[in-house]
Amino acid sequence: MTSQSGRTLVISPNWIGDAVMAQPLLQLLKAANPGRPIDVLAPPAVTPVWRQMAEVAEVLETPFRHGALQLKERWRYARLLRQRGYADAYILPNTLKYALIPWLAGIPRRVGYKGESRYGLINVMHFDDTPPRPMVPFYAALADAPDAALRGALPKPRMEASAGQVAAACAKVGLDPARPLVVFAPGAEFGGAKRWPPAHFGQLALHILARDPQAQVALLGSPKDADTCSEVVAAAGAPAGLLSLAGKTSLADAVALISRSAGVVSNDSGLLHIASALNRPVIAIYGPTDPDHAPPFSDLAASISLRLDCSPCRQRECPLGHQNCMHGISAGQVWQTLEPMLAPR
Repeated sequence: MTSQSGRTLVISPNWIGDAVMAQPLLQLLKAANPGRPIDVLAPPAVTPVWRQMAEVAEVLETPFRHGALQLKERWRYARLLRQRGYADAYILPNTLKYALIPWLAGIPRRVGYKGESRYGLINVMHFDDTPPRPMVPFYAALADAPDAALRGALPKPRMEASAGQVAAACAKVGLDPARPLVVFAPGAEFGGAKRWPPAHFGQLALHILARDPQAQVALLGSPKDADTCSEVVAAAGAPAGLLSLAGKTSLADAVALISRSAGVVSNDSGLLHIASALNRPVIAIYGPTDPDHAPPFSDLAASISLRLDCSPCRQRECPLGHQNCMHGISAGQVWQTLEPMLAPR
């Protein structure tokens, strides 16, 4: 076991889903060093995710502009970090600019993957496999020595939301906490190819509301997803009980609402991985991405993929122009999987 002195710094990935899938690394670090506080340095858009993780002592927001090196600003920020007494740092992004920060801060042990040829900046260097490992074991491997055998069973991503957070989020958006809630996440930051058609989401909502007229189906997403969510509502005929909340909730609100949901249906997106870490019943719909690379880990979870010959293409838009990998998954197929997951009426 390593020394209990000092603090640990984890530098977060830039994507919500990646941050969630890095959480088991924190569980392993805390188990190996229970007395050492773990701080996370993260972009503002990702900090709400880390604040819902029990292993995190403090979340620090990165003050840097996206994509810019800002060497002088990084040097100034590193001086502030130096005063916090970090014994080690885990640099999860593979870029050179994030590896600069702990090096400039004089943190003695700096752990990460080779990434952009970060020799010297990273002094405990790991190398990725080809083809790449799934995301959870990819990050979790940093808890061990670079030459250590890969662990078998790993902890699952884990997040928590308090009853107070849930009550406040429901009140904010007008949801009735006494009625069943099913959450849809129809958006996907990566691109249109990852989006199950809004008309299919609309049909699925009608299945849910026909089964239980008291149910509430909430569409979550960022302001960028507002048009997609409006299409879902229109496709379903705007029934009572179907609400578009895209752009009306913060990420912290979304975490709280998902935590009290009876089930979640999502494209391959950050909200999918949040639902998984909150251990909600979840259905993940995959088309151009690999369902084995970043699957949900809930006790009750299903990944739906047609596994066509042309997928996973990992493209933002369908290169063949038909998006059969997503259009071919019917609302009836998803409903057949979702219905047994939902609690009895």
